[in-house]
Formats: sequence, structure tokens, C-alpha cells
Amino acid sequence: MTSEAASAGSARISARMLFWGMMCVLFVPWLWAGGTAKGFAAGADGRQPAPVHAAAAPSEERIQALIAAGVPSDAVWAVSVRNEAGEELISINSSTPMRMASNSKLFVTAGLLHGLGPDFRFRTTLYGDGRLVDGVWLGDVHLAGSGDPSIDKYHYDNDAMFVFNSFIRQLREQGINRIVGDVFGNESLFDDIRYPRGWEWDDLSYYYAPETGALSFNRNCIDLTVRAVGTVGDQPQITWFPFNTDYVNLVNEQRITPRNVRFNESYARVLGTNTILLRSTLPQGYLEKESLTITDPALFFIDSFVKQASFSGIDWIGELIVDSQRRNWRGFRNLAEHHSEPLAVLLKRVNAHSDNFYTEMLTKALGAYSMGVQGSTEAGLTLILEELEKIGLDTTDLRFRDASGMASANLASAYQITALLRLMQQSPYRTEWEQTFAKAGFSGTLENRFISSPALGNLYAKTGFITGVRTLSGYLDTQSGTRLSFSILTNNFTSRVAAVDQVHERILNLLWQEL
Repeated sequence: MTSEAASAGSARISARMLFWGMMCVLFVPWLWAGGTAKGFAAGADGRQPAPVHAAAAPSEERIQALIAAGVPSDAVWAVSVRNEAGEELISINSSTPMRMASNSKLFVTAGLLHGLGPDFRFRTTLYGDGRLVDGVWLGDVHLAGSGDPSIDKYHYDNDAMFVFNSFIRQLREQGINRIVGDVFGNESLFDDIRYPRGWEWDDLSYYYAPETGALSFNRNCIDLTVRAVGTVGDQPQITWFPFNTDYVNLVNEQRITPRNVRFNESYARVLGTNTILLRSTLPQGYLEKESLTITDPALFFIDSFVKQASFSGIDWIGELIVDSQRRNWRGFRNLAEHHSEPLAVLLKRVNAHSDNFYTEMLTKALGAYSMGVQGSTEAGLTLILEELEKIGLDTTDLRFRDASGMASANLASAYQITALLRLMQQSPYRTEWEQTFAKAGFSGTLENRFISSPALGNLYAKTGFITGVRTLSGYLDTQSGTRLSFSILTNNFTSRVAAVDQVHERILNLLWQEL
């Protein structure tokens, strides 16, 4: 499971745990002195560290003690902290390659900002090949996919049909009330590889692991609502967006259980199809909402658009056809078009909300628009590494199989992450970059974290989670008025995520107070 919404629970500390915690404070720094990668500070670009800043040594020892005293102490930990001058103040295993989960998105968003620019916008166009006669368009229409990931609800006041309705309005403004011709969904801008390497098959039914396609709608998901209304043993009621579409076949094998029985989630799309098996059990009165993936994004797009147009009074006679042929659109008539929000706005979905779909789509788009080839994950990642090198980051030891961090083979060191964070403070896109981060206690994946911490409102960071990996990297404005760049990477833990989050919070509380 890859959700990053785990919340830190409150821990009850016994007298025995307090005793051992004090022992750790006294003795663990001494035990670790010869075994950790301490004693390093920052080069400007993430290369071999130099000696650590001596003034931070007591804080580093206390951080080591916090880790040793925590429940997930058997995990692998890496911590890097830099000051505003770029010096590495804290270095615990900071040069060790680690799995970073969604902290991969930090490298990706930095590369996208420099590769496409913060003002880049997608243009999705509805072309016509025919003529207008007495309100009837006689001929085919083509929806040309631009790779826009944002034809959804997130930028249009929760209205996922906003773009479709805009197209329909523009058709009416041109006097078109009926279309007699086929509807083509052109997805040639991207390759036909729907998933990056390294994703696990049992994630592919869920919203955080959808297919990619140059023509995509609603993040290539349907939005399911389940209401456990009825008696024990009955099937719960289901509805789904858009408009209970028959594009998917939902097999409802769910059952209502007594109120005191916990909800048990079970959804599985039969891979390669749009048949989705619903096998959850829900206690009476329970309300469940879940977004589930579809296959064949371009067909889903044009099917949904034609249905919405029909509901809005534009009749349509013709076939729905997915088109992978690259076309020169000269000679076609521009019937309607939509421009996305600027890239700087879209990137908030990537960092603050850790949206995997946006991340993978934007990475493919970078390849398509920068190289003039079909957008692919590999091309996009290659360009991202090139952009990072241009700003001065040593990318030698970076490893990416995907852009979003779902692939467990993605590797970076905490040292490289804080080097990136520091370099981006010198970037001409510093402001746009910082605005993409979640803010502790206020927004994104940190909205419900650090509520009782001095980091509340002072921490801007990117979270990360895949099974056995929890990460947090970003900026902390401390009590002294200093801005720290930090990265905390935790690998191979078997405890609850909340236990790891507690240690992360304690480390950041200490940094806020002492540095």
C-alpha cells in the first residue's frame, strides 16, 4: 500500500521506557561514534562530503539517541541537515544510497521547472475535418491529446466536467448542435507504455497507480461511492462518477456487516479490462469513497466527452476511435481548445499532494515537448537528470526507474537531497518551487501532521511512503530565524508508520529548538 496519509498516534511512555531512553541519550552516541557516517558537511553539489560543522555535534548525538530510543530503531536511517550557507550540520549515514519513495518527486519537479519553465501550459484541442451545414457538423472530429494531467476537478472548483463543458460551449458558439461523424481520440504524443518500470501489479487497481496517456480524463479513474444501507448480509448501494458510466463493469460482491465489525477494503480490476471486482465488507451505515483505475485512457476520455455532450443537447452520430497516428493538424478546423493552469500550479499536485499520476504524465510531457519525440518515462527522466546537472547537482549516484517513487529501486542519499534543496534556494524558480511544498499543519500531505509541534507553520516538506520506507525532506524555519534544508530517510522498518512519523517529528522539534 502506498498511501502517505498515515497520522502519527500519541505514544504512551512507561517508566521503563523513559529509563532506557535516558540510557540511550548517555551511551548510544558513544557506541555509534565509530559506526555512522558522521563527520561530513556539504559540498555544493552533492559530491563527497567534507568535515561536519563542529557546533552541531551535540544535536547530531541527540538525534542518534532519538532514533535509538524509537520503536523503529532496527530500521536503516539517514539524516542530512544543511544551514543557509550550504554547510552540512548533521550527517548520519547521509552518503548512503536509500530508497526514497515520493521524495523522488523533489528531483523531478526541480527538473520540470527548469526544463519546461513555470509558465508552461498544455493546450488540448478539438479539431474538425468536415463542414458546418445548418447547425450540423458533417465530418469527423479529433480530440488531440496534449499530455495534460489536469483535466479533472482539482483546478476547477471541484468540477471534473469543466473542460468538457468548455468544449461544448465553444461548439455551440460556432453554431454546432449536432455532429454526424466519427470521434477520434488522438494519443500519439505519448508512447503506449501505460506504466513505468517497478510498479507492483496489486497497486494497479487504485487511484495512486493509474495508466498514463496523452489524452486523459479524471486521472484515468472512476470515483466510486459505496453506501452500506440495508440489513446485514445485503449488498451495499453503489454509484460512480462519471454518471454511472457503462465504460466500466462493476461486479458488486460486497456485503453489509454488523455495525461493530471493521470495514475491510477489497477492490481489484481485472488487468487489461474495465471489469472491477468489488469485494469489500462494510458495517451498517458506513460510507466509502474510492477512486479506481480504468484501462485505455483515450477511449475513456472520448466516451465520457460524447456522453456529456449528449446530456448537454449536442447529438452525436458516429463511432468512437482511438488514434495513435501522429498528425499534422494544418488543414483541420479548430473547433474548441483548452489551456491548462501554468506548470507552477500543476506541480503543487506533485509535491504538496504527492500525486503519482501528475508526476508520471508531466515527466512524459517533458520528453515530448523538449525532444520532439513520443513522450516516454525514460526520455523524461533523462532530461530531468540533465537539468539537474545544469544547476550544479552531481547526479552520478541517482537511480530512477519511475518518476513518482512507487518503484522501490529509486535510490538517492540524504546528502544529495539536501544538496538539491540548497541549490534550489539559488534557482530563479525558487519561489515557484517553494510554493509546491506541503506546509505542516496546513496543506497537502502534512495538513494533519505536526499539529502540536513548534514545526507547525514552519515546516515545508515533501513526504514519502511505500511499504517499509518513510521519508520527509524539505525546509525548516527554526526558532533562531535560520532556514535549514533537511532530509530524513527511513528504510526497512516493520513497525507502524505512525511510530516512524513520531521519530521524524521529534528530530525536527530538536532541530527547531537547537539550530
